[in-house]
Amino acid sequence: MSKVIVKGDPLPNMPWENRPRGSKSVVWRYSRNPVIPRDIIPCSNSVFNSAVVPFKGAFAGVFRCDDQRRCMRLHAGRSKDGLRWQIDPEPIAFQCDIPEIAAFEYGYDPRVCWIEDRYYVTWCNGYHGPTIGIAWTTDFKTFHQMENAYLPFNRNGVLFPRKINGKYVMLNRPSDNGHTPFGDIYCSESPDLIHWGCHRHVMGTKHPWESTKIGAGPIPIETSEGWLLFYHGVLTSCNGFVYSFGAALLDLEEPWKVRHRAAPYLLSPQRDYECVGDTPNVAFPCAALCDAKTGRLAIYYGGADTVTCLAFTQVDEVVQFIKENA
Repeated sequence: MSKVIVKGDPLPNMPWENRPRGSKSVVWRYSRNPVIPRDIIPCSNSVFNSAVVPFKGAFAGVFRCDDQRRCMRLHAGRSKDGLRWQIDPEPIAFQCDIPEIAAFEYGYDPRVCWIEDRYYVTWCNGYHGPTIGIAWTTDFKTFHQMENAYLPFNRNGVLFPRKINGKYVMLNRPSDNGHTPFGDIYCSESPDLIHWGCHRHVMGTKHPWESTKIGAGPIPIETSEGWLLFYHGVLTSCNGFVYSFGAALLDLEEPWKVRHRAAPYLLSPQRDYECVGDTPNVAFPCAALCDAKTGRLAIYYGGADTVTCLAFTQVDEVVQFIKENA
């Protein structure tokens, strides 16, 4: 049983693998990584940075699939065990009654968040530059596109799984139109998921492994110690950008306030499938499954902008790691 109280439902069928014998790592990799290869569907060049959620006793998700033209597209997928996936060969055909935004240029790095009665999808949406697209679904078959959240340029839009003080809340990272060499995490509020304001700075770059930019990762997990946030950080090395991920605890009612933040990373690109690919040296987290009863966590992350990987940890251990290494 988890000592840290996790708000959520039991998820006994989530993917899980015990820590390897002799390992002292807080986060450990799945021994059969990657869980989704780059060519799982005929048109895909790569499948990575994707979002997975529990769905009707199994699992569903939205996946970034760069096709063989190298166009960035979003595809829906389903799995019975969270490990073996069936991904739709055709991109999601969003239903949208707003002609000005319906034909967006590209979509990538999705997140999926259950709020109240439906799943909301957020993604980096090409509308005269990158902004945050929003859509909702109840069945992962029909997706209804809403207004974009922000003006360009913005990335890493991550919703909280409940309203906070009566408002929807989203983490985001203002950026530029290129491979942004800067970036802090901000928090924004909305009464209706259309009009966004009350922007607050959450945190910026701090430690060497994240000295270039940071961005929110999976949907925050509500715990008795605060919102557990996994986030990516980027170091500019002699060989280019290096993407690792770490963790922090945010205040439950004022989530722009950081209560604790670990100085070391939790996982950095060190395996071949993280170091070799279309973009070398990337471990980019986008989704996390949590069993509230046991505190088990399964984190889905992109490897080298090419494949989808999986890592495991326990909520208790991560919270302890954050506090002891803040």
